[in-house]
Amino acid sequence: MIYNLLNFIDKIKPVEKTSAHCDIPCKIYDPITSQIAVLTMIRLVDLINEIETKESLTAQDHAQISRLVSQKEEHGHIVKDEIRIIWGDYIKQPQLEKYPELHDLAHSIMLGASKAKQNIDKSATVDLLEKVNRFAEIFWDSKNIKTFKAVSPYPPEQELIYPDLKK
Repeated sequence: MIYNLLNFIDKIKPVEKTSAHCDIPCKIYDPITSQIAVLTMIRLVDLINEIETKESLTAQDHAQISRLVSQKEEHGHIVKDEIRIIWGDYIKQPQLEKYPELHDLAHSIMLGASKAKQNIDKSATVDLLEKVNRFAEIFWDSKNIKTFKAVSPYPPEQELIYPDLKK
């Protein structure tokens, strides 16, 4: 009903069409979201493997595996989206000249996230974390911010690259 009313009004008094670009360069970029997403993928693989070690699986176990797989795939999308946004919106020619591996690294993260989504393979997720950590290291270095390595304080207790924001 509202659609018809708006169409009718538009025919009487047309509104000039406009367009907008939604990628506003807000300069707020941080690879931690992708790092946390990969940690989540690793943890989900651990939980799936834990359930699958049971001698027999109940319907509840099968349902839980299904949910875990679904979440693992969702977090794989997060990894790809976050890296793609930083790579596409933040990375410019100066960073590409300073870090010639960036294109290949971003591409290998996309491929690695797909592999980690398609399989229940801890080594694939750990490999993805190594690549995302390298991306984070380059990102912070491009902003002249030193980084440090620390083990995440929660399962799966993997090493992450963090920015040293102390002055």
